[in-house]
Amino acid sequence: MDELARESINLLAKPSSLNTERSGLSSCGAVFILLKSALGAGLLNFPWAFGKAGGIHTAVTVEMVSLIFLISGLVILGYCSSISQQSTYQGVVKEICGPTLGRLCEICFVFNVFMISIAFLVVVEDQLSKLCDSMANNETMADGADPPRPWYTDHRLGLSGVCLFVILPLSIPEELSFQKYSSILGTLAATYLTVMVVVKFYLMTDSKFIPEQHSSSVPSWTAIFTVMPTICFGFQCHEASVAIYSSMENKKLSHWILISVLSMVACLLIYSITGMYGYLTFGTDVAADMLMSYPDNEVLIIIGRLLFGISIITIYPIILHLGRSVIQDLCVKCRPQNVILAASSERRLRLFLTTCWLLVTMVIAQFVPDISEVISLIGGISAFFIFIFPGTAQHILGKAIPESGNYSHPWVRMTPFPGLVHYPEGQLDNVSLYSLTFCPAMLALYTHMRPCVASLYRAFILQHQQLGGRDKVAGKPTILMHLGFGHSLYRALISQQQQQPGGRDTVTG
Repeated sequence: MDELARESINLLAKPSSLNTERSGLSSCGAVFILLKSALGAGLLNFPWAFGKAGGIHTAVTVEMVSLIFLISGLVILGYCSSISQQSTYQGVVKEICGPTLGRLCEICFVFNVFMISIAFLVVVEDQLSKLCDSMANNETMADGADPPRPWYTDHRLGLSGVCLFVILPLSIPEELSFQKYSSILGTLAATYLTVMVVVKFYLMTDSKFIPEQHSSSVPSWTAIFTVMPTICFGFQCHEASVAIYSSMENKKLSHWILISVLSMVACLLIYSITGMYGYLTFGTDVAADMLMSYPDNEVLIIIGRLLFGISIITIYPIILHLGRSVIQDLCVKCRPQNVILAASSERRLRLFLTTCWLLVTMVIAQFVPDISEVISLIGGISAFFIFIFPGTAQHILGKAIPESGNYSHPWVRMTPFPGLVHYPEGQLDNVSLYSLTFCPAMLALYTHMRPCVASLYRAFILQHQQLGGRDKVAGKPTILMHLGFGHSLYRALISQQQQQPGGRDTVTG
């Protein structure tokens, strides 16, 4: 087990070109590492997503359909790694799709791991907040009164201390070999959390079955796709899948398909059980961070918070290392060719990037209201790694293989996504491919961008009123109407203003 964890850290922390001389990764190890790469902070958000999606049946159905896309993306990435001889996600995209998409992939990759770092710190802050509340409650019970909370129970101070005195020293070294137990701890924390949710559901006397409810104000299809960002974030392991495949001992495509199916089905079970029982326990009142809905002073909950917090603290340096390595490579490429980067300069650059990364993510995490805001954004970006880049690589390979006449892998002539449509000559049905890869990604992004655009639209309306703009608005179509924000939203916002003191503006459609 120790060797397995060490291999997982080497895969995620030090990606390099394929090395056929070293011993390959076993099948069990590949499943374990792929499972560990997917399980993470998204587990806390699934009960909340189940509630937003309209209930258990709707959310599980979306998960089952999404599983086809998730497995297909893993399969095509493994095949692309085998023919491109690259062991990193960015390297595969650059080799198959060209340098332009490769650079776009690097930018999305850095932004994605940056947002994941923020999500991790938000989770740590939430757990620190609950632990501090538990300490304050214990003092209250002992004194029989409500004394003022001590300064050291401030969760923001606790997060700053954890970042500066724990995470920063763990993140500065170039090698992360000391992190060999993090994969085991992360999987243990996720498994414990799932078991704890089930046990607490049956132990809590005030728990009751929550009937499925659908909000009448939200269209059913919109409710369905509110769970898409959480699914994309929770099942996101495609960046690490290329490194895992390149280190496997058995690189047969059929074997990799089996590995992908087993790992994704295991993730589906863990996420579905956690989401279902968490939703049944709290209903639509469940918090975006599920652990925030439980009492502060229960032993099972405290153990779960400690396990999850410690696992995230140990995984954070790996995520930081992934983003830092890409930025370092870009800095090295941008330097003049006749300038050689000295070892001391490399250390200073690494220290500077690590400190800036940690401080910026820490400051942002302290102002994020809850983890659902971050997960929505990460889920939208993750759609590129799950749908867009693998689909583009599939399209390029589907055009190149018929021209070369190499049909050694006939499955590549078909789109890996639902439909499996292909021409008899072996050419891809491009319409089927892009409609089935691009649409889920855009729906995930739309799910996140709709409330953002609504907020901007609301700010525009308020500013328009404050500046003494026209009281009446002509019914002309706008770009926002195509995004789902027409004059009905405008009228609703103005109606809210009219109900407030001083509201006088009217709108005509």
